[in-house]
Amino acid sequence: MGGSSRGSWTGHVGFVLAAAGSAIGLGNIWMFPYRTGQNGGAAFVLVYLAAVIAVGVPLLMAEVLIGRTTRRNPVGAFRELRPGSPWLLVGALGVITGFVILSYYGVVAGWVADYTWRMATGGLATLETAGMQESFEALVGDPVRQVAWQAGFMVATILVVSRGVEGGIELASKVLMPLLFAFILVLLGYSLTSAGAKQGLEFLFSPRFGELGWDGVLAALGQAFFSLSLGMGAMITYGSYLEDDRGLIGPAFMIAGMDTLLAILAGLVIFPLVFSFGLEPGAGPGLIFVTLPKVFTLMPGSAFLATLFFALVLFAALTSAISLLEVVVAFLVDEGGVGRSAASWGAGGIIFALGIPSAVFPGFLDGADAIANKYLLPGGGLLIALFVGWFFSREDAARAYGGQSGDDSGFELWRFCVRFFAPVAVVVIMLKSLGLLGG
Repeated sequence: MGGSSRGSWTGHVGFVLAAAGSAIGLGNIWMFPYRTGQNGGAAFVLVYLAAVIAVGVPLLMAEVLIGRTTRRNPVGAFRELRPGSPWLLVGALGVITGFVILSYYGVVAGWVADYTWRMATGGLATLETAGMQESFEALVGDPVRQVAWQAGFMVATILVVSRGVEGGIELASKVLMPLLFAFILVLLGYSLTSAGAKQGLEFLFSPRFGELGWDGVLAALGQAFFSLSLGMGAMITYGSYLEDDRGLIGPAFMIAGMDTLLAILAGLVIFPLVFSFGLEPGAGPGLIFVTLPKVFTLMPGSAFLATLFFALVLFAALTSAISLLEVVVAFLVDEGGVGRSAASWGAGGIIFALGIPSAVFPGFLDGADAIANKYLLPGGGLLIALFVGWFFSREDAARAYGGQSGDDSGFELWRFCVRFFAPVAVVVIMLKSLGLLGG
């Protein structure tokens, strides 16, 4: 069941912070606000919260349960639970997904690093809105610059993972997660005193169900699934370092709660500022790299606030990237007997090389992202739900659910969600992402 050389969390606090760091990423600060803006404000938020509780948390617990039960990486976990069966391929899918996503995620995180640097040095301060658009287009059209920032981001990720579970991932999470919330609270203080604060709060907290529609419901369901790092082996891997002295329901809700809180706080920062300057709240992904940079240049203390914001986004990207690389490294350590440092630098180097086409060739990044979001992530999530719900005996699931504490609070409801509700929801997400559902 794995040796102590694999490492482990020093306690549940370390696990919760690391897992929440995995879940909190670009999607919280990038996708959640603009999807909320496009789909009825609080109406979208309410559906999103329901989806987190009914789909996200049960699947999160299922993945952690697999890892904690076996003390192995995704491949080793399925090998131990079902030796000689095709279920091994589900674990392999998680490792492959980590490779694919981190390859292009590093490029996007490099954009954020570039903006953080340029905001800190005043490189964007004098640009008009049109200039912001041109500046972003110049960045994504410059392969050398993109690869350089991607390399720097990947080195930072590798350095953390190479230091191990306790001395690297957990330590980084205990530093970065408080900083994330501290940064966003500082920005929130300014945002709520801006001219558009009242309008922004009403926009976020007043439900407009007429603007939601079926597409909005599906978007909220997909946001809840993708936001929690499900379907890519990260929670299986992080769960494998967790002691079984407590039940899973408490930590799972804390992780989901922190992830959701950060997304809502991001909306509370962004929408008042957007309304203060008469901009469009449903502006799409350009909200982060075009609209908001212009907003920051119009504000007092613009350099400080803009740098703080992009540092927040960068730290969120880093905590997610760490978990993606750890999935691959854990596989190499467990299954290949490779030392952690060699596994980290070797896997990180290969992933960096695989990401270069996303920086060099127009459209490659979008294609890789489409493969991950349409096939790999939903496919992994669906198979994990089916495995835990239908191929894990009720007795084994109950024992793993409560751990040594024997706390089975909510077990039957969780098992029902994993067996029935979650698989249907993930199939709906897949059909929507493939363009076969909606409208």
